Amino acid sequence: MKIKITSKTHVKPNKPILGKQQFQLTTFDLPYLAFYYNQKFLLYKFQNPLDLEEPTFQNNVVEKLKDGLSSVLEDFYQLAGKLAKDDEGVFRVEYDADDEEINGVEFSVAEAPDVSVGDLTVEDGTSKLEEFVPYSRISNLEGLSRPLLVIQVTKLKDGLAMGLALNHAVLDGTATWHFMSSWAEICRGAKTISTQPFLDRAKARDTRVKLDLTAPKDPNAGDGAAEPPQLVEKVFRFSDSAIHTIKSRANSAIPSDGSKPFSTFQSLTSHIWRHVTLARGLKPEDITVFTVFADCRRRVDPPMPEEYFGNMIQAIFTGTAAGLLAAHGPEFGASVVQKAIVAHDARVVNARNEEWEKSPKIFQFKDAGVNCVAVGSSPRFKVYEVDFGWGKPETVRSGSNNRFNGMMYLYQGKAGGISIDVEISLEAHVMEKLEQSKEFLLIEEEDGKSLSNGNGNANGNGLV
Repeated sequence: MKIKITSKTHVKPNKPILGKQQFQLTTFDLPYLAFYYNQKFLLYKFQNPLDLEEPTFQNNVVEKLKDGLSSVLEDFYQLAGKLAKDDEGVFRVEYDADDEEINGVEFSVAEAPDVSVGDLTVEDGTSKLEEFVPYSRISNLEGLSRPLLVIQVTKLKDGLAMGLALNHAVLDGTATWHFMSSWAEICRGAKTISTQPFLDRAKARDTRVKLDLTAPKDPNAGDGAAEPPQLVEKVFRFSDSAIHTIKSRANSAIPSDGSKPFSTFQSLTSHIWRHVTLARGLKPEDITVFTVFADCRRRVDPPMPEEYFGNMIQAIFTGTAAGLLAAHGPEFGASVVQKAIVAHDARVVNARNEEWEKSPKIFQFKDAGVNCVAVGSSPRFKVYEVDFGWGKPETVRSGSNNRFNGMMYLYQGKAGGISIDVEISLEAHVMEKLEQSKEFLLIEEEDGKSLSNGNGNANGNGLV
């Protein structure tokens, strides 16, 4: 694909933020310093071809995005700042309009005149997206000298690709999509955003943690063992009917061990965990770990507002023997997941923070657990409502960063309702078995006719 960067500028808040603003990174932020920048990819198809002609595209699309960004940064000005640390190694995010080293948000414009929207939706891998999404394999720690938010807007043959890289030590998914929806709101003509961010990180955790961290650390690094396996990516799109089927099956035999009816999240993720474990061909005695990066805004005491800007996530771990997960019905895995999530209350959150503060550990991918399935993002995020004035996205994806064996990202399905898109990274032979599993894909025979449409997705009770 021929992609040419035509301009690169920096965008700052429209109105100067008075004084030097400093916000100490919290115990919820710091573990992600060695992760890579969080990448998002949104793809838009333009209905009017004239919008792609010059100077219309520059004036009505690029300048609208930059003007809206400059305006919304008045509220989200931390994203226009940089990481810094004091002499004791305590990290912070700071913004100072008078600091010449703070350039604001990096905003690039590119063009790929031979690439269509369809070209970027035809396959599930992320290799094609790398040229459209900036900052591949850039560590969050590099935010000491790089922008905290980098945006690339690429004009396509029939639409626009928007790639973003956000420093994950500064914000999580909830804060990311609050920012994105607010930016889009301004671009659609609003004078002010409808929901202000809550910027005071000290309210979430006010503990000074000193870190001796000077150089980026590869989150893929192991203990001198073999290289990480080569992975492939796939998007499984679960329709409303598929979600209803999975949830009803999990709830058809709720264990008599105190389990409550299983939620959509518990039913779907345990369904995936079980079938990935089967596809891996693990021994019955092998342990498999389930990890979810859970929002703690409502778990802490007192609760933090949903609009809190920063990280408020913690990894919740649970696990079981592969043989138990495989031998039992869907209710077994759903119960294991439910118990772990319910148990992670304010007391556990606080204890985990105190433990980490006594002995800080920068996360690496292997810390997600052995033979793991890990969950990030959330179908609660209204990603398909990020409309800048030319319609809703055709697709929303994660970039190539922060993917490891068993990592999956959940997104709201484009079809709406309770449909969910699942991006997952696995070894090729495991993915092949997963794609061939009729039970996983919910492919059923009806009057001798398969519900499958032949490409691993299905209609009716299956995937769409």
